[in-house]
Amino acid sequence: MEKVKMVGVIGAGQMGSGIAQLAAMAGIDVSLQDTDQSALDRAGNAISDSLRRLVSKGQIPQSGALEALNHLRFTLKLEDLQNADVVIEAIVESEEAKCKLFSELDKITKLSCILASNTSSISITHLASQTRRPSQVIGMHFMNPPPIMKLVEVIRGSETSDEVFATVKVLAERFGKVVVCSKDFPGFIVNRILMPMINEAFHALYTGVATREDIDTGMKLGTNQPMGPLQLADFIGLDVCLSIMNVLHDGLGDPKYKPCPLLVQHVDAGSLGKKKGRGVYVYDNHDYLDLMVRKRLQTGK
Repeated sequence: MEKVKMVGVIGAGQMGSGIAQLAAMAGIDVSLQDTDQSALDRAGNAISDSLRRLVSKGQIPQSGALEALNHLRFTLKLEDLQNADVVIEAIVESEEAKCKLFSELDKITKLSCILASNTSSISITHLASQTRRPSQVIGMHFMNPPPIMKLVEVIRGSETSDEVFATVKVLAERFGKVVVCSKDFPGFIVNRILMPMINEAFHALYTGVATREDIDTGMKLGTNQPMGPLQLADFIGLDVCLSIMNVLHDGLGDPKYKPCPLLVQHVDAGSLGKKKGRGVYVYDNHDYLDLMVRKRLQTGK
């Protein structure tokens, strides 16, 4: 098992930029790729701001932040990832888009490269079938936000090799993460349990069981969760929640996974959550992710 020296990350959103930051902080050269220059610019600013916060809180020295930034590269070209040892895609949660990307990566990257997906629900075996290297395809599901959340869910496809699994597990641990391993079933571990809870919270709101505030407060104080399920759904993105529920419903064939009509209505109306300023709740101009990161840094949790 060779040590990973270069990582490619595809998608400069919250997940991709966070994963790239983790790789850079681990002392690994990382290229963050996106087709949108403005997304790359935002990612660069977000990573710099995050590193400054870590320095200000004494989590890392100034030299550590500068070293991490020196490991970062930004590119618009997928071809710039051709020498990566591991490529982690963090694009939109769309099976069609991911399949197309994996087919392209199979042609661009070196034969020894491991192709990992940050998918939260889509079959790794199916993504692997788009390549000529199914033994080197694996799921590497980070939680949001990646620099803060401690878990990485690793999912083996039907042909993922033991060596690839071991390499990815070591890589996640270099990122400072705890690894859990899931079989390749719809939703894996976390979302197989989390998304039905969120969907049921929508049903409770839809049928008038309680207000959104009382549903969230009840779950926060009654089950000791850091935020209620409706607020969490807004933070994840209601379109992402709906996509995962559809994967569960289609993949498992059980009517209990059918998305709540209220969730569907929100997505149809474009009320996708915090990223759009409106979901179950309405948001002002404050950056909710930034507030969450600051709170966790202050508490050390």
